[in-house]
Amino acid sequence: MDGIHDMGGMDGFGRVEREANEPVFHADWERRMLALSLAVPFAVPYSDDHLRREIERIPPADYLRSSYYEKWLIALESLMKERGIIPGGTVTLPVTPGAPIEAEAVADAIKGGFPTRRDDKEATARFVVGARVRARNIHPKHHTRLPRYVRGHEGVIHTDLGVFGFPDWNSEGKGHKPQHCYTVRFSQQILWGREAPAGDSLYVDLWEDYLEPA
Repeated sequence: MDGIHDMGGMDGFGRVEREANEPVFHADWERRMLALSLAVPFAVPYSDDHLRREIERIPPADYLRSSYYEKWLIALESLMKERGIIPGGTVTLPVTPGAPIEAEAVADAIKGGFPTRRDDKEATARFVVGARVRARNIHPKHHTRLPRYVRGHEGVIHTDLGVFGFPDWNSEGKGHKPQHCYTVRFSQQILWGREAPAGDSLYVDLWEDYLEPA
């Protein structure tokens, strides 16, 4: 969806200031927030696509004044209300919580992650490396990994990364819709104009449904 979260190429927000010796967590509650976000899906099913969808739904003013992990907290609360786990909001996806993950299984679970990689046999590639493509100029109302700054612009398939679940569909509960994901090379001048250095490129990973032949 179009929203304040998709800030690539937007002006007026000032410099990105790097914090010297930045700690991994700025407060203990952030450490717990990370643990919760990793542990809860074992008992209450949801994926990263669902969490991102909720972050993108945060009203712009709240989004801009919230820290990184505050956004996670807002999104997790919304998901739990939607599933009827905590009170408040409208229950649209009621679930019965499963068993929590055992402490001794946590390390292996973190190492394993939650990959969305699928078997390559599940989908045939529509594009080949070197093919010219155009990012579709679409404005879906749901979660998408297609950034606004590449929409409508032409690029070249640099790498075929293989078959992955389509986040737009998964975030809406429509299934995985497996398809190829590609690294697409865009000219910086195509994206940002002649002020960008000539010869510089930007590489963006894009699912097949985001692309059309150029």
